[in-house]
Amino acid sequence: MKTRLLVTTVAASLLSLAATAMAQEMIYPEKCKGMDMAQTGTPSSGGMKTDMSSGGDMKMDMPMENMGDYQKAAMEGMKSMHDNMMQGMMQKDPDVAFVCGMIAHHMGAITMSEAELKTGDNKAAKAMAKKVIAAQKKEIADMTKWVDKEAK
Repeated sequence: MKTRLLVTTVAASLLSLAATAMAQEMIYPEKCKGMDMAQTGTPSSGGMKTDMSSGGDMKMDMPMENMGDYQKAAMEGMKSMHDNMMQGMMQKDPDVAFVCGMIAHHMGAITMSEAELKTGDNKAAKAMAKKVIAAQKKEIADMTKWVDKEAK
C-alpha cells in the first residue's frame, strides 16, 4: 500500500513538473499580475482556491491517485490557469482584466492540448490539439502585445 502511494505521488509530481514546463513556454504577462490578497481579497497565487460565492476557498477534493495521466496533467494546468485568471480579472481596468483573463484561459487550453498530444491516441483529437495550440499561441502573442501597450 505504501509503495503504491509513493509511486502515485512520484508520478503526480512528475506530471506536475511536465505541465509546469509546458505552461512556462508561455509566460503570463507581468502587467496582468501584481494584485494580491490585501488589495483584492482573493489569493494571488497557490492552487485552485478561490470560491467566488463565499470569498473563501474552493479546494480540489479529487484524489489524484484515481486520475489517469491526462487528467493529472490537465488538472495541474487548470490550477495554474485558474490562479492567473483570477489575478488578471482583478485588474481595475475592465479591458485589461478581460484581456489578462483571456490570456490565462488560452494558456490553459494550450496546457490541456499538450497533455492530449502526450497521452492521447486518436489522430483527429491530436490534430485538434495541434490546431488549438497554434491558434491560442497566436492569440496570446497578440493579447500580450496589447497588454504591454495599454495596461498602465
